[in-house]
Order: sequence, then C-alpha cells, then structure tokens
Amino acid sequence: MNKDLTQGDPKKVLWAFCLPMFGSIVFQQLYNIADSLVAGKFIGENALAAVGNSYNVTLLFIAFAFGCNIGCSVTVSQLFGARDYKTMKTSVYTALIASGALCAVFMTVGLLSCDWLLLLMKTQGEIMTDSSLYLKIYIWGFPFLLFYNIATGVFSALGDSKTPFLFLAASSTANIAVDILFVKGFSMGVAGVAWATFLCQGVSCVFSLVLVLKRLAGIKTDGNVPIFSGQLLRKIAVVAVPSVLQQSFISVGNMMVQGCINGFGVSVAAGYSAAVKLNNLVITSFTTIGNGISNFAAQNLGAHQEGRIRQGTRAGLKLVWCLCIPFCLAYIVFGKYLLLLFMDQSSAIALATGRMFLWILSPFYFVIAAKLVVDGVLRGISAMWQFMAATFTDLILRVVLAFVFSGAINSAAGIWAAWPVGWAIATTLSVFFYLRKCGANLAGKSA
Repeated sequence: MNKDLTQGDPKKVLWAFCLPMFGSIVFQQLYNIADSLVAGKFIGENALAAVGNSYNVTLLFIAFAFGCNIGCSVTVSQLFGARDYKTMKTSVYTALIASGALCAVFMTVGLLSCDWLLLLMKTQGEIMTDSSLYLKIYIWGFPFLLFYNIATGVFSALGDSKTPFLFLAASSTANIAVDILFVKGFSMGVAGVAWATFLCQGVSCVFSLVLVLKRLAGIKTDGNVPIFSGQLLRKIAVVAVPSVLQQSFISVGNMMVQGCINGFGVSVAAGYSAAVKLNNLVITSFTTIGNGISNFAAQNLGAHQEGRIRQGTRAGLKLVWCLCIPFCLAYIVFGKYLLLLFMDQSSAIALATGRMFLWILSPFYFVIAAKLVVDGVLRGISAMWQFMAATFTDLILRVVLAFVFSGAINSAAGIWAAWPVGWAIATTLSVFFYLRKCGANLAGKSA
C-alpha cells in the first residue's frame, strides 16, 4: 500500500516507515550470514574464509545495485510527493531500462576480472578455487540482485516498506534451508552456498518486479506514459552515480584492507569473515534506515514541507540510537557465542580475532549511526557533494590507518582500531554539512 510521508506526526510516520525497512535488511543480511554460517559449520574454516574473501568483491556489485536503488528511490519519492504521477512512472521505467543495459556491461567485466581481483587481495592458495567459484556464480545472479533492489526502491519511494519486508522474510528463510540442503544433502560444497543464493534471489526478483509494475499500473494517469526519458535519467544519475561511487570506493577500500588481513593468515581471515558479517548486519541496517530517511526527506521536499525534514532527522536519530543499545550489548557480552555459529571451539585464533573485532567496533555504533541518518537527509535533498565528502573521508582514513596501525603494532587489532577513528571524524563532518546545508535553511523555510 502506498503511503504519503508528508502527512501526520513526523516521528510516528518515520518510525512506522523505517521499522519494516530495518526488518527487511535483517533478513537481507541473512543471505550473507547464512552463506558463511553453512560454509563454516558444514564445510570448514577454509570455506568460511573463501566466502568471506569473495564477499569483498561482491560488495562492488552490491554497490551498483544500491546506487540504482537509491537514485530511483529518491527521484520517485520527490515526484510522488509532488503528485506528478505520470513523470514518476516514466522515471521507474527509465531506471529499469538504463540499469539493465549497464548490468550486462558490469557482469562481463566482473566475470573477466574476478580472478585478478582475488589475486590482488592476496587470496591464499588454499581458498582461491572456492573463492573464484563462489564469486562467478554470484555474478551470474547479479541481474536478480539489481532488479530486486530497484523494485524495493520504488516500494520505499511510494511509502511502502512492508512489502519488501515480506519478500525478504520469505526468501531469506528459504535461502537458509536451501543452503543446508545443497551443502549437507547434495554435498555441493561452496558451490551449493552460491547456487542457493542465486535461486532464492531469482524468485524474489521476479515476484517483486511483477508486483511493483502492477502497483504502478494501479496509479491513474492521463495519456500515454513514456517509457524512457533522458532528462529523468540525468536526474536519477545525479543521486545514483555518487551513491555507486561511494559504495564502490568503500568496496575497493575493503578489498585493500582484506589484503592486509590476509597477510596475517587464514585463521585471522576466517575470524574477520565471521565478525564482519555481524558488523555488516548493524551497519547495513542503519544504512537502510538512512535510505528511509532519504525517502522521507525527498517526499517532503517535493511537497514543499521542508520543516518536517528536521523533525524527521531528530526522530531518525532516536530510532537508530535505540537500536544501537541491544546490538552493542549483544556483541560485547555474547560475541563469542554468536561467532560460534560460524565456527567451532577448535578455531581458537579465528574466534579470538572475531571477538576482538566486535569489542573494538561495537561501542562506536552510536557514532556511525548518527552519520548514516544525517547522510540520509543530505542524499534525500540531493546535497550529494557534501554526502560524498564525508563518506570519502571515512573511507580514506580507515584504509590508511588500517595499514599504519597494523604495521605499528604488528597485529590485526590495529586494522580494527582504524574503524572508530574514521567513523568519528566523518560523522563530525556529516553533522557540520547538515547544520550548514539543512539546519538553518530548512528552519528558515519552515518559519
């Protein structure tokens, strides 16, 4: 059901909209968590390291899908808020066509270069074959990931966060079962983990696209709706391209850091692989809530209700900080037991590595959560260069300091310590941009 985010109490509207999005991303992360969990428990430590190693390359593809999602979502939100439904439909069709064409190029490049990228990360010989196999199957399933993300972006733009939640709840639950079936029942190894994701994402993609097109058809418009517009493509690209670049550079940075981690051995890489999945569950959840705030800001900007955006920002901060508390406590107190879902007690070095990672990072979730909320507002009002500046500051600092700190103490703990430093400085920058770009301006407009 479509939802107008420009009416009602901003806090209640935003929380009702964002909480299902939070649930959706939890289930979305179960795809990757399930892959690592099944690989680690049913195949072994090397398989866990192989899936985690490949994940850093898959983030490049996720970055492209995310950029298409947010570019389409922000544009559709602004048009929906302005009640320009005919142009809104054209923007969706334009996003689908342009993304499909770029998808073919991206897949070709990925298939030709994936082994080279794995070697660039100093992938150990004992996990190279499985890493390459997992990655290539993942790339073949990339169209499903891409078009599913665009469909969920449209649902979010229309104020519907519950439908994507239901899709993800069903598909991710099925993915766990199929993972176990392919690996344990059919003895397919790492390939079984990859094919399970391929199959479940494919089914989700088809159903979500059919439903989103049906939803658009139910919105009445006059005359024929053009299926492509160069002007709208440029408008989408203004938001999508910086988002793709942001996520892509983060992925490249993660690959560089992975190369540093691999230098400490397979056990450390396996421990990091498990812990970073738990960390990504939190960060991606907050990022998704930030996306919801982008939709909220974009709809209200389109409807010239700028004063509601500041209220939405405050409500978003309260929401993410409430969510930080259980995550932080769980990882500090129960981190060992969560990591044991991916490995057994015999993986002592891997387990110690994962625990140290979670202990260092989790107290700073309150900091990065604030950044992602503020970034969501900046993106929703198309303040893209400010958004990019804060993001690249975080990335560059984390990569550079990871090498500096780990070299100085000759320990992987130095890599983990780079995260909070980058987060803290980048958050300060994001808040500064928000106060300059949004705080005074939006307050003035709402007065």
